[in-house]
Amino acid sequence: MKNFSHTKIIIALDYSNERDALQFIKKLDPKIYKIKIGKEMFLLSGKVFVEKIIKLGFKVFLDLKLHDIPNTVSKAIISLSTLNLWMISIHVTGGREMMESAKSSLSYFKINKPFLVGVTVLSSLSKLDIKELGFSRTIDETVLLLSKLSKKVGLDGVVCPGNSVNYIKKSIKDNLKIITPGIRMQGSFSHDQKNIITPEQAINYNIDYIILGRTITFSKNPIKILEKISSLIFS
Repeated sequence: MKNFSHTKIIIALDYSNERDALQFIKKLDPKIYKIKIGKEMFLLSGKVFVEKIIKLGFKVFLDLKLHDIPNTVSKAIISLSTLNLWMISIHVTGGREMMESAKSSLSYFKINKPFLVGVTVLSSLSKLDIKELGFSRTIDETVLLLSKLSKKVGLDGVVCPGNSVNYIKKSIKDNLKIITPGIRMQGSFSHDQKNIITPEQAINYNIDYIILGRTITFSKNPIKILEKISSLIFS
């Protein structure tokens, strides 16, 4: 079983340009924080930008949430194999064959194989959204179902809403790591996230990694907010 770092915070680079993103992360310690690059930054700046972040000493979570037919996802992951990535995400709803194909493609990484994690239910989805999509189960039940499938396939972890974590951990006792977005300070604006938790709740739920994005990057004083959250996590 792979060993994850004790570092608990992943910073999402929610910026619309490379300059602002680089200006921000140069204030961060790569020994403490890991970096998440999503679709916006990757489509704007591509592999070259990812390489710049890695050269600065950061471990990078490339969060493209790959979701397609098995062959397409496999080739997408192979195309990333020249990068020294720490983590890659795929959508669990792509199915078992797609996930197995994605996992097999990690063999193309020559330096270190990245962790492969499955996105279960987006934290922007509400109970009504889930029902409208045709799921008969609750959010918690759906997250658990997809997490169990992720474990069977042999993924390293799952991405899920914070409020579902305890529900998962009651049923899955093994080393399936939990990564949770939608972290907001008490009373702060939730943006488009509907299933959010506070840093204090994340600690109580014993979440392995929390993703901090717009709650940091949209702040007038991002470093101050980050230090406040970090003091809670690392105390």
